[in-house]
Amino acid sequence: MEWDNQTFNPDFILMGFFSYTPTHIFLFSLVLGIFTMALLANTLMVLLIYLDSRLHTPMYFLLSQLSLMDLMLICTTVPKMAHSFLSGRKSISVAGCEAQIFFYVSLFGAECFLLAVMAYDRYVAICYPLQYFNLMNWKLCGLMAASSWILGAFDGIVDVAATMSFSYCGSREIAQFFCDVPALLHLSCTDTSTFETLIFICCVVMLLLPLSLIIVSYTRVIITVIRMGSGEGRHKAFTTCTSHLIVVGMYYGAATFIYMRPTSNRSPTQDKMVSAFYTILTPMLNPLIYSLRNKDVAKAFSKVLGKR
Repeated sequence: MEWDNQTFNPDFILMGFFSYTPTHIFLFSLVLGIFTMALLANTLMVLLIYLDSRLHTPMYFLLSQLSLMDLMLICTTVPKMAHSFLSGRKSISVAGCEAQIFFYVSLFGAECFLLAVMAYDRYVAICYPLQYFNLMNWKLCGLMAASSWILGAFDGIVDVAATMSFSYCGSREIAQFFCDVPALLHLSCTDTSTFETLIFICCVVMLLLPLSLIIVSYTRVIITVIRMGSGEGRHKAFTTCTSHLIVVGMYYGAATFIYMRPTSNRSPTQDKMVSAFYTILTPMLNPLIYSLRNKDVAKAFSKVLGKR
C-alpha cells in the first residue's frame, strides 16, 4: 500500500457508532447484549446439531454451517468496536484492517452461496422426497458447503489485495464501525472507478445469481406444496421454507442495499445502520428464527436439558 504524507502513523481511524452520551451508552449496552445472545445462540445451534443424531441430516448440517458463519461474522466486527469504545482508541492497524476486510467479505460471500445451497436442499427434499438421499448425499452436501467457503475466501483475497493496493493520502477516518470496502474507497486518492465496477460485477455474481437460484427453487417448492394432499405435510413444508425465506429476505435485502447502490447515492449514516443490521442483528435472529419454528431443534434442546 502506498501512503503519501502519512508515513508516521499509517493506521486508520474507525469513527464507529457511539459517543459517550447516556443514550449512546445505552445503545452500546444493547449491542453487547445482542452480541452475547448471537454468540450463545449460534454456538448452541452448532452443538445441538453435532450432539443429536436425529439432526445428522444434510439440512441441519447446512444450518450448522450457517450458524458457524454467523458466529465468525459477528466476532469479526463487534469485539473491535467494543474495544474502541471502551478504551477510547479508535485506530486500527493496516494489518487489522486487512484481516477485517478478508473475514468480513469471505463470510459475506460464503453465506450468499450457502443460502442458495440450502434452497436447493429444500427443493430436492420437497419435490423429490423419495430420491432425496441420493440427490443430496453427504458427499455432494459436503462439497457444496466447502465450495461456499472457498468461493467466499477467494472473494475476500481479491478484495483485500485490490483495496490495499490503493494510495491513501487524505483523511484516514473511516465512516464505519469496521473496515468496510465502500467506506475505505472514499479515502483513496487513486482512481477506484475500475475496482468499483469490479465490485458491482462481483455483487451480481454473489448476490443475484444465488438469489435467482433461490427464487427458482422456491417457486418449484411452492407449486409442489400447493399440490400436496396432506395438510400436515403442507404445514411442515411451509414452516421450514418460511424460516429460510425470512433469513434470505433479511440478508439479501440489506446486502443489496449496501453494495449495489451507486457511490453517489451513499449516506454514511444509512450504511452504518444497514451494516449493523446484517452484521450484528441478523446473526442473532437466524438461530432464533430456525429454532423457534423447528420442532426437531426444540426437541434436541429439550433432550439436552433433560440429560442435564
